[in-house]
This record gives sequence, C-alpha cells and structure tokens, in this order.
Amino acid sequence: MGANKKYNHEDVSQFVTEDLKSKIAEDKAELQRMEFGHNVTPLDNPLSIRTKRRNVARLLTELNKRNKA
Repeated sequence: MGANKKYNHEDVSQFVTEDLKSKIAEDKAELQRMEFGHNVTPLDNPLSIRTKRRNVARLLTELNKRNKA
C-alpha cells in the first residue's frame, strides 16, 4: 500500500497478529523517515505524514483489541 492509502477496518482486521506487528514496525520506521525528511526538505505532499500516523494508530488499535480479547 502506498503512503497515501488509508487503511479501513476490513484491511486491518485481515492481518494475522504477527503480520500486524511487523506492519506496525515498518510503518513507524517509514513515518520517522518521512518526518525527518520533511524537516530537512519539504515533502511534495505533507499530508501523507498525517495519513501514515493515523494508519499506525489504526494498526495499534487493532493489536490492542486483540491483546485484550
């Protein structure tokens, strides 16, 4: 999925727990690179940072929901 693709509930719920954890780690690392790159030179689409941050939050929410169940 691209940086601008918003995850919906169906996308997130289809991940296996191990895949979910690896996707969270990948997206957090990519978010950190995007934020650092944006501080050095502005991105073409700075709203992609917001989208990536919200996707990470969606993934973390699903992981926490599974851990509580």
